[in-house]
Amino acid sequence: MTRSRLLALQALVAILAIAFWWVLTNTSLFGDPARTQFFFSTPLDVARQIVTWFSSGEIWYHLWITLVEAALAFIIGTVAALILGFWLARRPRTAAVFDPYVKAANALPRVVLAPIFTLWFGLGIWSKVALGVTLVFFIVFFNVYQGVKEVNRTVLQNARMLGMTERQLLRHVYLPSALSWVFSSLHVSIGFAVVGAVVGEYLGSAAGLGYLIAQAEGMFDIAGVFAGMFVLSAFVLIIDGLVTLVERRLLVWQPDHDGHH
Repeated sequence: MTRSRLLALQALVAILAIAFWWVLTNTSLFGDPARTQFFFSTPLDVARQIVTWFSSGEIWYHLWITLVEAALAFIIGTVAALILGFWLARRPRTAAVFDPYVKAANALPRVVLAPIFTLWFGLGIWSKVALGVTLVFFIVFFNVYQGVKEVNRTVLQNARMLGMTERQLLRHVYLPSALSWVFSSLHVSIGFAVVGAVVGEYLGSAAGLGYLIAQAEGMFDIAGVFAGMFVLSAFVLIIDGLVTLVERRLLVWQPDHDGHH
């Protein structure tokens, strides 16, 4: 499928969804329009709210706060997961000892941790960053761990026979092997970094997209809630697009990666 055709189909899905939403809230096909508008607002009202936010400039500060929190959560969580994932994947005995504890930590509901982080770090950005880190870390960690464990044994033995040091093995064998696993986890973890930031803001903050959504919800401003969710979705898609660009550059940088298989 060509890129233009793909974009056309994606646009068509969005148009059909908005058309259905308009029919739902502006016609009596699904019941009283006034009632459905109370619960779902209307596409026009949501669009007006988004335009108001951007034209007044109010949204930019909140977007910046959420971006900083999500970026810090993403960077800290990813770096910690890469280091620990690589380290444990190459030490099976240590990994076996810590395995139940890693799984138990991953099973903790993050929403329960949010008030604890607020107690520890206050209502500033760091409580949101901490929540985002807990979401990002495990996604990247498990992918890195699996990626390193699935290194081609023949390639590894040949590299050792050639006298490669541990650092050279890491750079030329382990890293290229884990690269596709790492990037598949990064696409997911970006969304979770933003989710962590927004949930933290929603539960207690003075700025950010989560704060805007919480304020709108508190005033029963359904258009504001939907507008916040749309802006948040677009925000995540833009960041994910940037990661895709980096991914393409890095996978080109490793041209012999496919040759290993």
